[in-house]
Amino acid sequence: MKIAIGSTNPVKVRAARNALRKIYPRAEFVALQVPSGVPGQPRGDEQTRRGAVNRARAARKAERADWGVGLEGGIVENEFGTMTCAWAAIVDRAGRIGIGGSTNMLLPDEVATRVRAGDELGEAMDAFAKIRGVKRKMGAIGVLTRGLSNRQRAYESILTLAVAPFLWKGKYGK
Repeated sequence: MKIAIGSTNPVKVRAARNALRKIYPRAEFVALQVPSGVPGQPRGDEQTRRGAVNRARAARKAERADWGVGLEGGIVENEFGTMTCAWAAIVDRAGRIGIGGSTNMLLPDEVATRVRAGDELGEAMDAFAKIRGVKRKMGAIGVLTRGLSNRQRAYESILTLAVAPFLWKGKYGK
């Protein structure tokens, strides 16, 4: 089993390996940078989800892998303010797609203001936390929960949700 991960971000790569090795302990994992086809800071669940699916498809195709994995983080606006969102996608050779998502967390006003002004969440979190490369480390989740959770664990969780259609072949259509 060859699994292509559509990112070289170490957090996303570790999350994919940790989550998917539970199913395929001997899988070969290949991480590569592929385009998401969405802005650097996706806005809304639909755009963020589309970025994850685009990454999964591009990675699978580029490596001729059995599965392609895409992970995309974004932001959503709602009645409470600006929140994080994240989506995971798995695409197989037959074109079947598994989707998992969530990790909605309210952002502090200072961070939300910067993101609405055009910063990517990672940049805004670097300034807020005074840490370089937050998105390649603990993520906004790790900073804002003071380590109670982190970006990698969140991605592992939503990847686990995206696996469901592959565990129940024939029950999800296609």
